[in-house]
Amino acid sequence: MNTSEPMIQDYDAVLDARYGKEGTPKRLKFEEDAYAYYTGLILRDARKDAKVSQAELARRTQTTKSYISRIENGVIIPSVAVFYRMIAALGMTVEIVRPGVCGYGYAPQTKYLSEPEQAPYGKNK
Repeated sequence: MNTSEPMIQDYDAVLDARYGKEGTPKRLKFEEDAYAYYTGLILRDARKDAKVSQAELARRTQTTKSYISRIENGVIIPSVAVFYRMIAALGMTVEIVRPGVCGYGYAPQTKYLSEPEQAPYGKNK
């Protein structure tokens, strides 16, 4: 490593220089391609961990082997419905979690409920 080169401090600056500012068409295309690639890796790794072939996953999800291959190679992003079918076919589930304060400007909300608030139906007040 050449120590005369500055260390990268802000990766957003690198993305801005290469693909334009957030919201520009070139940056949006880059982000879409990155999501497609990442989604493909997740699904491929999950399929391999489950010891399921592309052909078998296609059969289970009522798609084709080439469609599964294109997803895994990041060429296309599956629809939400197909994504959920693939996850279910691999014996997995999807959990949607609200992020914490980590740069999103809000913390997860936790409300501790008393017993009547937890089960208001069927209780006589």
